[in-house]
Amino acid sequence: MRYEIRGLAADGTLVRLELEAPDACDAGEQAAARGVTVLTLRRGTLASLAPRRRARFPLLMFSEELLALLQAGIGLVESVETLAEKQPRPETRRELLALAQRLRNGEALSAALQQSPQAFPSLYVAAVRAAERSGDLPEALARYVAYEWQIEQLRAKLAAAAVYPALLSGLGLLVTLFLLAFVVPRFGHIYEDLGGELHWLSKGLLVLGLTLERYAIEIALAAGLTLAFGARWLGRAEARAWLLRLAWRIPALGEPLRTYHLARFYRTLGMLLRGGTAMVPALGMAQGVLPATLRPSLEAATRGVREGRAVSETLLAAGLATPVALRMLRVGERSGRMGEMLERIAQFHDIELARRADWLTRLFEPLLMAGIGLVIGFIVLLLYLPIFELAGSIE
Repeated sequence: MRYEIRGLAADGTLVRLELEAPDACDAGEQAAARGVTVLTLRRGTLASLAPRRRARFPLLMFSEELLALLQAGIGLVESVETLAEKQPRPETRRELLALAQRLRNGEALSAALQQSPQAFPSLYVAAVRAAERSGDLPEALARYVAYEWQIEQLRAKLAAAAVYPALLSGLGLLVTLFLLAFVVPRFGHIYEDLGGELHWLSKGLLVLGLTLERYAIEIALAAGLTLAFGARWLGRAEARAWLLRLAWRIPALGEPLRTYHLARFYRTLGMLLRGGTAMVPALGMAQGVLPATLRPSLEAATRGVREGRAVSETLLAAGLATPVALRMLRVGERSGRMGEMLERIAQFHDIELARRADWLTRLFEPLLMAGIGLVIGFIVLLLYLPIFELAGSIE
């Protein structure tokens, strides 16, 4: 059961939580364990069926703007305070002001960032910590910005490839529903007045259309509730993991998904190595970018590297090396430029994924249009079939 809690955090700020708990007492205990003093506690209503997510901290924009201010010669604390002043969102402003206060108290930037894991992931903290050892924070920020931009560009390409098929599918569904719910019932009333025996396919179509017309409100409510519960179910990590495992079993989807996650893993690992992080800690930090199905394999590979085996050998044995990655990893081991080579592997796979997405889109679009045309044509044919039969009998 979901509970909505409003309370005060340890620093005195007002916070709002949504917790899953068997009863109100357990929800209050969960809030207290997080350091929140409960002010109000109530059950989630029907409006909260769809999952509400907290607004994400704009980490990429923060890194870009902080990099620009540092390169302009402004100090770190002053830069963070400047970013807090210009921030329109209260949650983000509070996060930045708390960060600036920690820096004024003498904490290192990595230690200050680590106290806000909801805003600054461990990967980001590790990159900053490595930069503190080398004394070059702007370079680490620039490397992280480039890393995020490369991932966002790949996501944008894959999303753009899926937009047109999604719009086409939605339009086809709307046209089909319009025919079934509006046009088919009109023909049904006409055929009822005319009488006569209809073809069984036409009769089934008319029954479906008349049912949609008669119970339109009930069907719409049922569809809305189904979508709401589906959205809430998809908001659970277990549901997404189950869908991902199901998609991996489909040959046409499994291999591209695996390549996409491995490319992110290679890029993350390369960024950490180029920032000065050792291989074993970098493997542990990069674990978060892999889905749950691949993390046991990475743990086995990490144990192999810790025992002194070659990285290429352990990743191959764990199933985390594509044929191209294996050859390039061996080159990186011989040349000593493993970080650079991992980023090149990620770039190669990004190009491969973008090309495959473009090819699938070009293939899928005409097939989808043909399928929609066949469905609509079949409905129209069944509507006019009794008229054709009537005309034939008159002749």
